[in-house]
Amino acid sequence: MKKISIESSFFTENRKKLSALMMADSAAVINSNDILPSNADGTVKFIQNSDLFYLTGIEQEETILMLNPGSRNEDLREVLFIRDYNQDLEVWEGKKLSPAVASEISGIKTVYELSRFEDALHDTMCSVTNIYLNTNDHDRSKNEVESRDLRFINYCKKYYPLHSYHRLSPLIYGLRTIKSKTEIDLLQKACDITGDGFRRLLKFVKPGVMEYEVQAELAHEFIKQGTGFADYEPIIASGENACFLHYIKNDDPCNDGDILLLDIAAGWANYNADMTRSIPVNGKFTGRQKDVYNAVLRAMRGTIKEMKPGLSVRDIIMITRELIAKELVDLKLVKPSDVKDVKQKSAEFKKYYPHDVSHFLGLGVHDVGVFEQELKPGMVLTCEPGIYIRDEKLGIRLENDIVITEGGNLDLMKNVPVDADEIEQLMNG
Repeated sequence: MKKISIESSFFTENRKKLSALMMADSAAVINSNDILPSNADGTVKFIQNSDLFYLTGIEQEETILMLNPGSRNEDLREVLFIRDYNQDLEVWEGKKLSPAVASEISGIKTVYELSRFEDALHDTMCSVTNIYLNTNDHDRSKNEVESRDLRFINYCKKYYPLHSYHRLSPLIYGLRTIKSKTEIDLLQKACDITGDGFRRLLKFVKPGVMEYEVQAELAHEFIKQGTGFADYEPIIASGENACFLHYIKNDDPCNDGDILLLDIAAGWANYNADMTRSIPVNGKFTGRQKDVYNAVLRAMRGTIKEMKPGLSVRDIIMITRELIAKELVDLKLVKPSDVKDVKQKSAEFKKYYPHDVSHFLGLGVHDVGVFEQELKPGMVLTCEPGIYIRDEKLGIRLENDIVITEGGNLDLMKNVPVDADEIEQLMNG
């Protein structure tokens, strides 16, 4: 993939902000992710710990960042540890980062090989009382696989049991929730590439193509532009498959008369777009399909209008539920009594709208953030209402990515086709 350069000043500023939030007499340690095994001697593609990337820009395994803002030695306030040079390993895996290159990427002056870490850690532990350690505290994570960060927590508590340990995640998550201009520009790039892929699909999709062929077209466009899919499996769901929210088999034919639901996106420099569109396989919506489509589109646009500072994600969720409830009644899918209390979804409500409308977006597709907190300028969220009618083998979901601004919001996908008539014209033009 294309090497994408982010100015080291971005990472330097992130570390500066985090250090300012740390209590006096403290240090913090953040580990890279592991390379995970698959089978035999195989491994899963490496994905960096997003917190470490946010602070350093380093995408290599076996990397550690140690922050000690109060150190008397200015050179030891930020120390990056990278893999030791191994000439034999280089033959198999290619060149790894040198200290000079790692310093250039991260903006960290002091870069050591990993073999020096234990001695440096001991010196730091002897000079501070408080230690911030990192964990994956996302509310949807289960942490069933022990990460390097979790193993390091156990190591510290075993060998340094009398220190005061603190969670780093509340500090760094608070920073990551508010996106800088650099981050918004990266997200916009990911959204633009996603839009290019979608336009390509509008010319490609027709009755008889396989869902995986659609995925291949997207992969071609994304790779051609030097990137790949965002950090979730693409959902390419034709007909009834569109009613299964996390359908990822992508191995059925797209039949004449089906609606094809596409929950697909590109990533760019580890920042993720997240887009959903629903298109007619034969290029023409039926009357019923268009009615349901426009109902979801009204709900999306009505929700986006309300996504502004002062409200919380929970508030936005309730606004969308009210909009969807009205549309379900108008479509004669439910009675008014079925959706009278949107705070507590009835069984009928859940049948046609089982999920909610938004999540934070950034280094993770389901990025860090608290649904109860007020929306603030710089937050980036999805807006993705849907209506699913399994009896009719019809599922419609639409999704754009929204930046909260001082005066309201910015739709990063405002230039991606979404009107039903425009989609038909592009598919038949």
